[in-house]
Amino acid sequence: MDFENIIVEKENRIATVIIHRPQSLNALNIRTISELGIALDDLVLDKEIRVIIITGSGEKSFVAGADIKEFADFGKEKAEELSRNGQNTLFNKIENLNKPVIAAINGFALGGGLELALASHIRYVSENAKLGLPEVTLGLIPGYGGTQRLPKLVGKGWANEIIFSAKMISAQQAKDIGLVNEVFGLEELIPKAKELANIIANNSPMAIEKAIKSVNSSDSEKGFETEISSFGELFEMEDKTEGVAAFLEKRKPMF
Repeated sequence: MDFENIIVEKENRIATVIIHRPQSLNALNIRTISELGIALDDLVLDKEIRVIIITGSGEKSFVAGADIKEFADFGKEKAEELSRNGQNTLFNKIENLNKPVIAAINGFALGGGLELALASHIRYVSENAKLGLPEVTLGLIPGYGGTQRLPKLVGKGWANEIIFSAKMISAQQAKDIGLVNEVFGLEELIPKAKELANIIANNSPMAIEKAIKSVNSSDSEKGFETEISSFGELFEMEDKTEGVAAFLEKRKPMF
């Protein structure tokens, strides 16, 4: 499929998905959300791809929020539909994807942009980045999972401050409170994200898929049971056979 607002690059078992709307600082509109969802579906089916990196084009913005013009005149029903469709099409899909998603945050990550990063499994950020959820300044709240995922990462106290104040925080503060994993210079961001992606890509994709499922269930009543069953299921899979054999034979596994 030819995309209008994103670019997909593939190299060494890693796919880099670049949000490319430079005229609007890569703001998310309905089409971009749809294209990202379609691209992720394609990448899940691509057996060569083991890790996905999502980033924004340019040096100023990862995603500077949603495209407000699209929903300025919505009523209750259309607004709920927008939120639900966005979560099902993209944000929940990312969180539950069977391949790791690294958000490489290269500048502004505001509103829907921060929510996109929150849905990703790992977050790397450039030193120039500013992160925030400014929805209350519009008389709204985050609608793509921000009120649910942010507290799980940083606790309710920090989540409340970030959401209620609508203020932007720096990359370093985001790391200090556990919102992002690492901070790098802008020129290092993508190389460092790919370095991590390469490390992950060398590990068992079957085990990583089960790990994602288990970690995502960690705040549910069935979390321990999910881990136990996933652990057991892996004993019936070829990656476990290869991994254990490689360990006993003192060689690197070939997954």
